[in-house]
Amino acid sequence: MIKKLPKSTVEFEVIIEWKEWEKYLDLAASEISQEIKIPGFRPGKAPRHMVAQKVGEEMILSNAAEKAVQKSYVNFIVKEKIDVIGSPKVEIEKIETGKDLVYKVVVAVMPSATVKDAYKKAVKKVNEEMAAKSLEVTEEEITQELQNLANGRVKLVTVSRAIGKDDSVEIDFVVLVDNVPIENGTSKNHPLVIGKGVFIPGFEENLIGMREGEEKEFELTFPEKYHKKDLAGKLAKFRVTVKLVQERQTPEIGDDFAKSLGDFADLAALKTNIEKGIKEEKEEKHKEERRTKILDKIVEYVEVDLPEVIVKEEVNKMMLEFEQQIQSMGMNLEQYLGQLKKEKKDLEKDWEPQAEKRVQSALALREIVKMEEISIDAAEVEVEMNKTLQYYKNVKDFEKNVDMERLYAHTKSILENEEVFQMLEKI
Repeated sequence: MIKKLPKSTVEFEVIIEWKEWEKYLDLAASEISQEIKIPGFRPGKAPRHMVAQKVGEEMILSNAAEKAVQKSYVNFIVKEKIDVIGSPKVEIEKIETGKDLVYKVVVAVMPSATVKDAYKKAVKKVNEEMAAKSLEVTEEEITQELQNLANGRVKLVTVSRAIGKDDSVEIDFVVLVDNVPIENGTSKNHPLVIGKGVFIPGFEENLIGMREGEEKEFELTFPEKYHKKDLAGKLAKFRVTVKLVQERQTPEIGDDFAKSLGDFADLAALKTNIEKGIKEEKEEKHKEERRTKILDKIVEYVEVDLPEVIVKEEVNKMMLEFEQQIQSMGMNLEQYLGQLKKEKKDLEKDWEPQAEKRVQSALALREIVKMEEISIDAAEVEVEMNKTLQYYKNVKDFEKNVDMERLYAHTKSILENEEVFQMLEKI
């Protein structure tokens, strides 16, 4: 009998007949005898009764029971079609030579979600709100993108004049507090664009008017809310030498500029292309925003009893995603946590509500697939699978190591979710 417990866990009892689990005793004795010395026998070859004399019958029974449980547990959940998640908690209730083996299992199962019918009304309201948002591209947006393109093609021309605003310069500098150089406060041939404001207030202003080869010493006070607390509010001395002064010449935006960027007949053609790109970007962001809001709204109409293990797995997944993200920024998790003065367990605790919401969202989508009887053709799944395999074809041993069943299930789930969203967006 399978008994349902809170947090989507179940409890059941399994009985293994003596004649079924007795066969594991010899195997258990053989394994134990490989670890001990019994005179006259090679490791693993001593008869069971002699192993029992050496280590005790209880150890053989316990070892054999463990093997029998592992086998029968898998057979039981497959036969009963129990969709378990995580590792089971097993308690041996009866173990005795010549008697049936009885054990009890408590294990988490994949929770079933209930989505209330009223969710459609809420989704409809989201769609109406999102439909009211304008996706038109303004002339100001096109002009700004043109300017960004021009700024990205600035020509640097070395000049022998005083530094002015917007010039690019290279400088040597040292920063001292109490006449002692601060940590990371010395740099050679440091590139800087005057007016960008990357240094503390007043630094770039002190460079204006200086020339190549000129040296200057001045004092500034670090802001009270400076990111390095040990420097916040402190007076510092700056010694600067100008190594190079370059004028930034931005190309004139016109037909010639458009042609220099690619296959554009004139500036009008470039503008049309920019407008199209901005429109597509807006539409993609709009779709992502709408789907996020739809999911957030659906979660309000979901009833599900989440097991702790599934939330923990989602937190672990989020942690892995986060580690990859900060690694791409040149940091590692240890450095990040050091800056925050937190431990990994603190982050995990903070993320639990978000993890629960992510799991609820996934289960809700899966339930709507059933409710709406959405079905994806196997041929369509295989086409998408082949795209994935093709994408990773250059990764060593990818196809050899990939779990095809898991890839099929993952791909099918993605396609089902896409069908669900397309259905929801039409409400």
